[in-house]
Amino acid sequence: MKGLIFSVKRYSINDGPGIRVTFFMKGCPLSCWWCHNPEGISPLPEKIELSEKVGEKEFVKIADAGKFISVDEILNILDKERIFIAQSGGGVTFSGGEPMQQPEFLLEALKASRENGYHTAVDTSGYSLPANYSAIIPYTDLFLFDIKHLDDDKHEKFTSVSNTLIINNFKMILDSGRDVMVRIPVIPGFNDDDVHLEKMKSFISENRADNLRKICLLPFHRIGSSKYKRMNIPDRMNGVEPPSAARMNELKRFFAETGIRVKIGG
Repeated sequence: MKGLIFSVKRYSINDGPGIRVTFFMKGCPLSCWWCHNPEGISPLPEKIELSEKVGEKEFVKIADAGKFISVDEILNILDKERIFIAQSGGGVTFSGGEPMQQPEFLLEALKASRENGYHTAVDTSGYSLPANYSAIIPYTDLFLFDIKHLDDDKHEKFTSVSNTLIINNFKMILDSGRDVMVRIPVIPGFNDDDVHLEKMKSFISENRADNLRKICLLPFHRIGSSKYKRMNIPDRMNGVEPPSAARMNELKRFFAETGIRVKIGG
């Protein structure tokens, strides 16, 4: 069995505890306006244009976005980083795209990783069948779970999907006892108004549990904008400025009132 990935990030420190290897899996059912990995949305391999400047000259090449990889290849990559992973208390993270779009491969990769002594994490939008999450829960030490907006209409407008399934899966995973870190993207004009922020804080407080380990506030950034241009995709966030450091610190203090540890960034 093989899975389709579009990137491997070694020495990752923002996708769970310690030093990790993060595998970015292809395919995502959401179409978030601010997505910074548009090359991960399609479930199929793609060709994308990469440019590099050397002095005044710009060189363009065509690269593959999507490579099939086996579970054994994943283990080989992890084993090369084992000393750093072990010394830092790190592990392996499966991200995307949306890793739950390849549930059978993800399950096998998680099983093999756990059997070989690696701490496992899944970074998910929460949008998948509950049965898919039930299958991987026994082999997943940590879920990095995105909650973008609590209003269903606004969630669907900006991501193309309803949030009902996401909220239900979040509660199910919390009830399972597995560790969870909530990730909240802070998107100007989408979910950063005072009314919604109060609702989000109340929602997290109502669902507070010992295994809800952290709230991660992810500030909107423009890193992905160049990818939109290269892939000829409309940039729906064009002209939107990232939140300031002062604003992010204000939100950190705001969400700290839940009694849960808050971090800016992953």
